[in-house]
Amino acid sequence: MNFPFYVARRYLFSKKSTNVINIISAISMVGVAIATMAMVVTLSVFNGFSDLVATLFTDFDPQLKVTPVMGKTVAADLPALDSIRRLPEVLVATDCVEDQAMAVYGERQAMVTIKGVTDNFDSLTHIRRILKGDGRFELHATQNMHYGILGIRLADQLGTGYRFTDPLRIYAPRRQGQLDLTDPEDGFVREANGEAPRLYSPGVIFSVQQSRYDKDYILTSIGFARSIFDQQGMLSSLELRLKPGSDFEAVKSRIKSIAGPEFRVQDRYEQQDDTFRIMKIEKLIAYIFLTFILIVACFNIIGSLSMLIIDKKADVQTLRSIGAGESVIKRIFLFEGNLISAVGALSGIIIGLLLCWIQQRFGVITLGNSEGSFIVNAYPVSIHPTDIIVVFLTVMVVSFLASWYPVHSQGLQNRL
Repeated sequence: MNFPFYVARRYLFSKKSTNVINIISAISMVGVAIATMAMVVTLSVFNGFSDLVATLFTDFDPQLKVTPVMGKTVAADLPALDSIRRLPEVLVATDCVEDQAMAVYGERQAMVTIKGVTDNFDSLTHIRRILKGDGRFELHATQNMHYGILGIRLADQLGTGYRFTDPLRIYAPRRQGQLDLTDPEDGFVREANGEAPRLYSPGVIFSVQQSRYDKDYILTSIGFARSIFDQQGMLSSLELRLKPGSDFEAVKSRIKSIAGPEFRVQDRYEQQDDTFRIMKIEKLIAYIFLTFILIVACFNIIGSLSMLIIDKKADVQTLRSIGAGESVIKRIFLFEGNLISAVGALSGIIIGLLLCWIQQRFGVITLGNSEGSFIVNAYPVSIHPTDIIVVFLTVMVVSFLASWYPVHSQGLQNRL
């Protein structure tokens, strides 16, 4: 048996000559446990919000998105893109053309992002789960009649509702030809009859619960998008869904090697890099602040060990008499401090995990009193094993530093 550890364990649970030392040791354990519990719960809540946002994006964003590095569009029949489409792991491949235009409905207008997709877009994403209305997912009825599915906030801004009776007029800048400066509308694409291209309502709108999409996007057929943006035979992105059971990272690496430096390959998190980067920064700041609280809690360990060293002065002399060196004596008290923090850390982790389970199971702490005001009614919680490991290691490192000071303090050594 490790002799210093054995002695430290006896000191931890044995009665001291001065009862206040036991009290301070208990306070130290409780302080470390509370700080550890707070770290576990707080980081799990941040994980919960991050996972919740990720699930919202999965309804609209593809698993993988291939976009050109230079320029907005490339030819849809490039050999590299054809090779990617033919990969055995690819279940769905959708060509997309995306650009900005102006939408006009009645007297209202808004700058929008038109996203033209192929008919299999509902197989690429979970778009059907976020549709609202009495219609269905449909992009075109005839070759010359195209549907437009608006984001819920854009529909509210334009006043269209779920199903708009009058067509939505789309004004996209004309890219070729000489402009007639006497006619303001000559700078926009027109149909053969001289009117602006129009989109009709399929009776549904979508709600991603993210302003970036709900306020700006209109889903339509890729034929309509190519027509108004003069991008025949082109695409702005190739969006992919893999077969279940595929090795995601391996397939992603393979697609990158096929695409080469001319294309950018992004997963869902990389497509929303700004959003998730902000959430990671917020989580890191919370972790740093809670670490400072843990440091304050560990000050009690310094006081507890300082008093214990003085209390066990006679024991130290006995240990020296039987041949224990200074390193052995120091290790005894270092083990004592580490045992205090380890008991507190394990207790805090267990309590924190229990609280997280209760929140996951029963949703005790709610986001508000109004039902349906938020995406979820209670604070989301997600436990990541890596966070638990990081918390435990943080507690042990901070407590080791707190234990090191009183053990190696010259003033206390002189008293021994």
